[in-house]
Amino acid sequence: MYLSRLAVTDFRSWPSAELTLERGVTVLVGPNGVGKTNLVEAAGYLATFSSHRVATDAPLVRRGADAAIVRGTAVRDGRELSVEVQITPGKANRARVNRSPVPRAREALGIVRTVLFAPEDLALVRGDPGERRRFLDELLVSRWPRYAGVRADYERVVRQRSALLKTARTRGAGSRGGVDARFSELGTLDVWDGHLAHHGAELLAGRLRLVAELARPLAGAYAELAPESAPAAIDYRASVPDVAATDDQEVLEDALAAALAAARRQEIERGVCLVGPHRDDLELRLGEGPAKGYASHGESWSFALALRLASFDLLRADVSGGVHGGSTDPILVLDDVFAELDTRRRRALAGRASGAEQVLVTAAVPDDVPDTLRGAWFEVTPGELRQRG
Repeated sequence: MYLSRLAVTDFRSWPSAELTLERGVTVLVGPNGVGKTNLVEAAGYLATFSSHRVATDAPLVRRGADAAIVRGTAVRDGRELSVEVQITPGKANRARVNRSPVPRAREALGIVRTVLFAPEDLALVRGDPGERRRFLDELLVSRWPRYAGVRADYERVVRQRSALLKTARTRGAGSRGGVDARFSELGTLDVWDGHLAHHGAELLAGRLRLVAELARPLAGAYAELAPESAPAAIDYRASVPDVAATDDQEVLEDALAAALAAARRQEIERGVCLVGPHRDDLELRLGEGPAKGYASHGESWSFALALRLASFDLLRADVSGGVHGGSTDPILVLDDVFAELDTRRRRALAGRASGAEQVLVTAAVPDDVPDTLRGAWFEVTPGELRQRG
């Protein structure tokens, strides 16, 4: 699969912009701050309906505009399919497929699939667990778009349940009856426990399956990037003990329900939801020890890059195996990363990228891009795109 057209209106710094694209490599070159990353961010947004740079959609809308629009035309097996997403802060996204509105924006997920590597990915190794959970969930949605609904349902339940626990804690503060006196106010908590266990088990089962399938390509990609380093490995660390050994949804639902019952008193006392996939983490290891806090700068970069390359391998295998139909790769997006890599890592990444059906690259200076990735070039200046011969 590849994008033959990418267009934006009032997206980030661009009042409007349009790129006509081909298979192979497209390089966007220009000084920092002229909007190169904004364009590849738009391509990534079509795939996940989220940004790799910010947690909310508001910064994506150009200052002074009410909404932003991102449009793309994907070509798969010779057939074109267009997708358009309207981003309005504070409101649900609206989407069109082949110019026809779809009832829910997430029904347009899966038309465009990307794997995007950017400097922000260093947070996958050095950042908080939320960064790694987001990585897993976005890859889940890319592989199986139905998980967008699962994730949304689970997050809604966590918000509702957390609000209930917070209210109970506030009302019970200073009461002589303590926690027990608040149980009468928590008559709906059992219902929310059931919802959390159900949706949480579905999300957890998907994550566990994903981590199991990601482990081998991750180890291979890391060994290629950092052959002198200790081997890389990943494990899923759940807030519920002893669940990582199975992805059976019924077993996981029972385990979550039991853990919620055991933690109820503590949750009410603290006013927070302590159990569920939103408390989990993806554990990254080098040899026998954790990568976070111990990996060198080069090892951290290699681990983050290996996670993305392993993701690309999984998505490529899904497509060729018929999960989504067709026989084409996801789009590989490399946002200003070559400047951060040494010569050997540049060469290894370029070698991997050169085999992808479509690669989008941004760079501040032409010399940052390895010769093996020379394709169509666009010079980016403020508000302007100019293709170079």
